[in-house]
Amino acid sequence: MKFTVSSSALLSLLATTGKVISNKSSLPILEYFLMDLKDGELTVTTSDLETTLIGSIKVENIEQEGTIAAPAKLMLDSLKEFAEMPLTIEVNDTTWEITITWASGHLSIPGASAVSYPTLQALGAESKNITLDVATLVSGINHTIFATADDELRPVMNGVYFDFQPESLTFVATDAHKLVKYAAEQSNDFAASFILPKKPSNLLKNLLAKEEEPVEVTFDAKNVSFQLENFKLVCRLIEGNYPNYNAVIPTANPNKVLVDRVEFLNGIKRVAVCSNPTTNLIRMDIANNQVNLTAQDIDFSVSANETISCSYEGQNVTIGFKSTFLVEILSNIDTPTVVVELADSTRAGVFKPVYDDKQSSETLMLLMPMMINA
Repeated sequence: MKFTVSSSALLSLLATTGKVISNKSSLPILEYFLMDLKDGELTVTTSDLETTLIGSIKVENIEQEGTIAAPAKLMLDSLKEFAEMPLTIEVNDTTWEITITWASGHLSIPGASAVSYPTLQALGAESKNITLDVATLVSGINHTIFATADDELRPVMNGVYFDFQPESLTFVATDAHKLVKYAAEQSNDFAASFILPKKPSNLLKNLLAKEEEPVEVTFDAKNVSFQLENFKLVCRLIEGNYPNYNAVIPTANPNKVLVDRVEFLNGIKRVAVCSNPTTNLIRMDIANNQVNLTAQDIDFSVSANETISCSYEGQNVTIGFKSTFLVEILSNIDTPTVVVELADSTRAGVFKPVYDDKQSSETLMLLMPMMINA
């Protein structure tokens, strides 16, 4: 195996695919890049057994094709030290030694045989296929991923739920305290769903940042594949039944608060400094077109109060929320104005962005209230 490649192009490919590699690999070979040179293309594969990412770049000046397992940390640490320059990479087929040569020097690092590298999981014959717009995928994941849980007892909550219906695609995430539902208009030939784990969701979000072409999604009961222009992400799905998210969204919310999102967010951040560090409770008293924010920590005799103007329809309401969750929700809404829909102090608050024109998507964020001690 011998070829010449741009140092920056190779580093970019290895850095991107290397994000799959786990610090606690169950197999030593998973700490390696699987590099395969064939038909003018260098393909790099990384895996943690649950998630596999395959990336490729075009390579010129190929003298000999081949396959090698290259140590990930050593390859990345070496390539980070190079400015943009051509590198000649040669592999000894007997000892698996990798030699990287440049104009003024060379280095050698130990490789390994690629024979023991795990093979990619094939999708079943009953798999479904759909092409999704990049903007829909990015928006769906960005709006929901922050609300996923880290719950070993309820693994179905540890990912983003994709719900395909004939005329829509809905992304949902919840950790039982907050819930986010992002529904986009999408014509589908079938009704189906799957739960994408948090790690591949983050990987996909980063990969899509540089994509322009539609993404081909193929999935069966256990695995899903996302085919991008230069990358392919394959991962194992979370198995189980996702909670009925529509059942927990309150439908009758007579009290509506229309408020400037940034002003509301900054007010919460200021007041939250004085909240109890255990509960992070912020109390809201809503009346007379004003939201009065209050937080206190009796143990340290600190308290804070701020009043924010709003447009309010409904009865006077007092309700408590966890400030960290409020900040997360308001930070993940992208409109200047937000509407908060409330029923009473014991039922969930519904947060929605307010748009000036009709949108092809709908965002709804729900937050469970906290008990306010009298």
